[in-house]
Amino acid sequence: MEDLVIRDADVVDGTGADSYRADVVIDEGRIVSIVKEAAAAGCQRPTAVRELDAEGLVLSPGFIDMHAHSDLALLRDPDHSAKAAQGVTLEVLGQDGLSYAPVDGSTLEGVRRAITGWNGPGDDVDFDWRSVGEYLDRLDRGFEGRGIAVNAAYLVPQGTVRALVVGWEDRPATPRELDRMRALVAEGLEQGAVGLSSGLTYTPGMYAENAELTALCRVVARYGGYYCPHHRSYGAGALEAYAQMVELTAKAGCALHLAHATMNFGVNEGRAPELLALLDEALDAGADISLDTYPYTPGCTTLAALLPSWASEGGPAGILRRLADDATAERIRHDLEVTGADGCHGVPVDWETIEISGVTDPALGDFVGRTVRASAARLGEAPWTTARRLLIDDGLGPTILQHVGHEENVRAIMRHRVHTGGSDGVLTGAKPHPRAYGTFPRYLGHYTRELGILTLEECVARLTGRPAARLRLPDRGLVREGYRADLVLFDPRTVAAGSTYESPRTLPTGIPYVLVDGRFVIEDGRRTDVLAGRAVRRSPM
Repeated sequence: MEDLVIRDADVVDGTGADSYRADVVIDEGRIVSIVKEAAAAGCQRPTAVRELDAEGLVLSPGFIDMHAHSDLALLRDPDHSAKAAQGVTLEVLGQDGLSYAPVDGSTLEGVRRAITGWNGPGDDVDFDWRSVGEYLDRLDRGFEGRGIAVNAAYLVPQGTVRALVVGWEDRPATPRELDRMRALVAEGLEQGAVGLSSGLTYTPGMYAENAELTALCRVVARYGGYYCPHHRSYGAGALEAYAQMVELTAKAGCALHLAHATMNFGVNEGRAPELLALLDEALDAGADISLDTYPYTPGCTTLAALLPSWASEGGPAGILRRLADDATAERIRHDLEVTGADGCHGVPVDWETIEISGVTDPALGDFVGRTVRASAARLGEAPWTTARRLLIDDGLGPTILQHVGHEENVRAIMRHRVHTGGSDGVLTGAKPHPRAYGTFPRYLGHYTRELGILTLEECVARLTGRPAARLRLPDRGLVREGYRADLVLFDPRTVAAGSTYESPRTLPTGIPYVLVDGRFVIEDGRRTDVLAGRAVRRSPM
């Protein structure tokens, strides 16, 4: 007898096709049969060890978070309700060009310091890996050999590769160094990574010239992976930066997935149609392009990420040395407030838009939830003085919300034919961005049910089948016989994000059941102790 039959579900299968009513039978982690209109057909209905009445619920594939920052969270937190409770059954890690493999001891130390704001310092994690394959094996083992909360795929982080080979210096790679970086990217893909990421406003990835990136993308193309850049500007030079990535990947013959594809800051208000026209022209010419977005207007990054690239040379230690020197710190301030630093996307910083969302030192907790300008006014000093002190005292640890987005741009981009969903969710800090806990139910509730920006079938396809196709997963992302039973049951009338800017860790409503590999990780709205997630490796071509 099969393990489970889900009865009378309204199946939204991830293809974008109309929903249908069915009984869905699951056995040994896979969907073994789908009986459409079983109740009305008058035929003998399937039976199983367990039967679940899904009357009034939608059954869909599990949601795929195309841009996640759970690289350490999956290893330290077996509960991981931030994603499991949203219906996420697969996260794509290794984003923005910085993560924890491949590394050696020295590179790992620098990376840990550089992205403390994303993932915490990692003092509670045993870094017992160095290669991409070893990191994926570590995800497989998870907690006590039982696995992790949800599945995870990995992108080789170009900035980490550059740190390992070139270091944190602002200079071109030598031919020998480029060969070594190509070899490391190939090795990571052979060991299971699904592509390559870059953070081209983050050190040291930002120091790579386009020719260097093109060479690495040619390796990615050879393995059938994709390139996922956080490109060189989302502000003053946004359209030019998008065009660079389209041209670069066309030269390399590589698939392109644009990370958190936003048009931010005042200079880009209302300009999403220009971006979409650029993409449509490339798509119509045969380019392989997709993108992801989060359904919110503010961005989220680290406070240190705003600094000019010259101030970031040498990595975290170099940044702190420059911040400690008064004359150099004044140069940094001028770039930030007057010129428009490349780290702040070429736009002069408005400290009223920069809200501190987290710090690593609890003694600095009073700054959390306030803008830099508000904290500076409270202290009777200039905003840069406050920001500089925070960076030094917290060891580059502060994370920020950056209130620079535009709702009309968000809506226009999410309607596009190659759109997928990604949370870009940072899980650390006292007041993280609510997208970390709310992205997927917000798409289903606010933008689909309430605003009608997308139909339910379209929305689910953008969160499931389309990202699975980008990842080249042969048996995930659809409700289809033979596919993995990574599934979500939600109530389309009530599903909603619970997270807010005031209470960002509030879990969603209307998602009573989530299955990973046919096992309930959310049951009756509560997290079980099941750890069914594993590393999902690149499918051979």
